Parts: sequence; structure tokens; C-alpha cells
Amino acid sequence: MTDHVTPALELMADQDGERLDQFLARRLDGASRTQARQLIDDGLARVDGSLERPAYKLRFGELVAIYPRQSSPLEAPLEVELTVVYEDEHLAVIDKPANLTVHPAPGETQPTLIGAILHRWPEVARISEDDPEADPLRPGLVHRLDRDTTGLLMIAKSAASLQSLRDQLRERTMDKRYLAVVVGSPDPPAGLIDAPIGRDPADPRRMAILDRARPSQTGYETVERFSDAALLECKLITGRTHQIRVHLSAVGHPIAGDNMYGLPTPLIDRQALHAARLTIQHPATDDPLTLEADPPADFRRLLSHLREGELLLGDQPMPNTPRSSADPPKRRSRSGSRSRRRRTQRIR
Repeated sequence: MTDHVTPALELMADQDGERLDQFLARRLDGASRTQARQLIDDGLARVDGSLERPAYKLRFGELVAIYPRQSSPLEAPLEVELTVVYEDEHLAVIDKPANLTVHPAPGETQPTLIGAILHRWPEVARISEDDPEADPLRPGLVHRLDRDTTGLLMIAKSAASLQSLRDQLRERTMDKRYLAVVVGSPDPPAGLIDAPIGRDPADPRRMAILDRARPSQTGYETVERFSDAALLECKLITGRTHQIRVHLSAVGHPIAGDNMYGLPTPLIDRQALHAARLTIQHPATDDPLTLEADPPADFRRLLSHLREGELLLGDQPMPNTPRSSADPPKRRSRSGSRSRRRRTQRIR
């Protein structure tokens, strides 16, 4: 089935002895081990050109090729109304709604934002022809937002624009600010959470704070306090998967409505996280460009309820410990004092 199809992605094994399904779950953003096995069983993952079983033990340097499904969104643009905040010939910035996955993942059957992008801007499909680093399954995407996170999302319209914006992300010259409603009120009210994040070895759908994971930093500042909640502005210094959600949960202030890392609330049925402000250097002119997007209606209703004195958790008790499932106990015993010192720094 894949003999005459170009791989969508090629990954090199970086250690000996790792199972093929574990490797794919670790390296494919957002994929579970079950989804990785399905990808292998469907013949869409090959090791040095050969089909292998999920339990196959990789050797360092072997090339794992991932092939697109016949129903790839690259072949099926989707007509979805997009709220465009900014657009010119080089890039576009949209206000992403909730309940919309940004890009396809193994096992994903629902329509994604990629289909809508290809319908609105079909030229982005050619970016990977000019930029070998561009992911052909995510044409034009500079970064991503979780399915139920709303707000500003950038789309590059050319390989040159994609490279410029990607460099700004790598060099951390791009300023991305999020609004989050969290359980309780952080103390201190502003600071820096500095804790490495990697995929949770117990559940590859989740991320976790791990000793030898990728360095991750989130700045936060309290904007408004309520009875059992607070509105924070968060600054992404690094950009790991689920970063803000994991970090805030780890310090005992999970995001309202976050069923994966926090607690449900009757006041909102998703995580109350919104990408509200973005400052970049324009990829063509180098001029600073700042864009903003107001939170959506459900986020605003949540704030109205809290300002009227309603409790975020209803009858649920407040969390009584800063530990969460995203933060293994054995790590905190060694690094708690260091993390507390780091959290006293202000957002810059």
C-alpha cells in the first residue's frame, strides 16, 4: 500500500532495544501506544522499508517511516468558517475555537484544523516542497494549540515565513501570553515555574514532570482573584505539549475544567485556557506585530459567574496539596525548594 507513496514523516531510532510501538508513542505528538499499534497494524509504519510487529525492538539509527492514510486531510480540504485576526501575503493568524483538533494524529478520525487551513489557503500545501524541514502533514503550522484551548494560532503562507517564525520560536524572541482560570490563588501571586516536561511513562497520552525530560518554563501573574479561583496571565517561555496545564497542576493550581490534569467544574466544560496575545517580528519586514483575541463566550461566562461569587468547584473540596499526578513524588522531595525559589521570579 505504501510502495509508491512518499513518507509523511521519517524518524530515526535514538536508542537500542525500544519497542516500535513505544517509540512511536513517544515521538508522535499526541499519540497513545494504542494509536501507535494501530498505525503499525495498518501498515503505515515501516522500519528501514520493512513491516514489523509492534513489539519489534529497534536498533539505534534505524529509520522509521510514517505514511499518510488515504483519507489524509491534505487530500480533503474542509470548509470550516475561520475567524481571521490578521492576514497578509506572508502569514495569517486565526482565533481558534474550542473542540477543534489542530492537526491529525494516529487514530484521529474527526476533521482537523489542517483541512480548514488547506481550504482557505491551498498554497500552504506546497511549503514542504521548498522547505525539507516542514512537516507535510502540518502544512503552514508554526505551533499548535490543544483541542479545547482557544485563541491565536499562526499559519505561515510560504517556506520563508515558516522558517522565520520557527526561528523566533527556537530563539524565544516570540512573546505568547495566555489567560487561564485556575483552582485557588497562587502564592506568590507571580512567578516562574521551571520544571522539565516529558511524556508520562504510565500514560503516553499525558505529559509529566520528569527529571531527565526537556527543560520547560512558564511565567505566570495573577490578574484577578475570586472565592476559590484566580485569573492568571501566563507567558510561554518554552513550548512543550500541555506545558501550561502540566505546570499549573504541578504547583497545585490546575486549570478550571481540565479533566486530564485537574478537576471538572460545572461552570465550564473544557479547560479554561485561551491564547490571548501574541507578539512577533513580521517575517518579511522584521517590524514588531502584536495581536490580541478576546476570550470566547464560555470563558467570559465563567468569569461572570466567579465575579458574582459562585464557587468554581461547587461542593468539591479544594485541593490540599501542590502535588499532582503530573509531578511524581520522588522528584519533589529533591527539587521542591529549588522550584519554590524559581517561582518567586517575576514575569519579564
